[in-house]
Amino acid sequence: MSVLEGPLDGPSGPATLRHIDQSPRPTRLAHYLRAGRAIVSREVTKFAHQYGRMFSALVRPALWLVVFAAGFHNIFGVSIIPPYETYITYREYIVPGLIGIILLFNGMQSALALVYDREVGTMRLLLTAPLPRSYLLFCKLAAGTLLSIIQAYAFLLVAWLFDVELRWIAWLYILPAMMAAGLLVGSIGLLLSVYIRQLENFAGTMNFVIFPMFFLSTALYPLWKLRESGAEYLYWISLFNPFTHAVELIRFAAYGKFNAISLAVVCGCALACFFAATIGYDPQRGLIGRRGQAAA
Repeated sequence: MSVLEGPLDGPSGPATLRHIDQSPRPTRLAHYLRAGRAIVSREVTKFAHQYGRMFSALVRPALWLVVFAAGFHNIFGVSIIPPYETYITYREYIVPGLIGIILLFNGMQSALALVYDREVGTMRLLLTAPLPRSYLLFCKLAAGTLLSIIQAYAFLLVAWLFDVELRWIAWLYILPAMMAAGLLVGSIGLLLSVYIRQLENFAGTMNFVIFPMFFLSTALYPLWKLRESGAEYLYWISLFNPFTHAVELIRFAAYGKFNAISLAVVCGCALACFFAATIGYDPQRGLIGRRGQAAA
């Protein structure tokens, strides 16, 4: 709202009109929420216009569910281990792992988008906003996690069509677990985007990160299978793999159970990676700032 101050006419001629803005200024919280909503809505809108992204995200786990699970159905036997209370089919066992691979691939794809945005200048423009850099990076991370959860629920619909027995209440139970797992893999991708400067290098790095994290986890087989086969070193590597605990967190949540160790590992690794990425994106302290100074 604006008002005019001062007389309209004076002895020396028309007076200068001065506008006084009396509209209420947005609070600091409203400013934060508006910026976060803009970042998230941009990512969601971009995802909505990429029609093949959802399809490609579902093809990979669907092939594992239909082809891989059918081929190894009679080879792998899954014993009664927590959180299971009875024998289950191999197809049912790998569903949490396939949800994990959706989160993993989408988290790395979001990090790849960060590298692209930094090359074209969009990311640099975002980081110059008068807001804490950690908050801006967290909004990007939250947007990527939201898209991962949407794709994971779409896959659950596909799994339901193939007669995978998962209670409907489990769809609600796994939501917090998927949020934690999505933040973990997103933070790892965010940290990788600090040190990868070109898209070509990032594509190669993804192959050295995604596939080891996926195969050295409980996504496709329980860890006792590795120890039983004599691969003790692979067992310990898989046990310390944070993606293993992300999958187990989802697995336990799908059956209404809580895995405190997995939750602690997932949250701890997510916070550590996000904190390191925040330092890396800081132009004063991080790698980006040191490279800029070296170039100057």
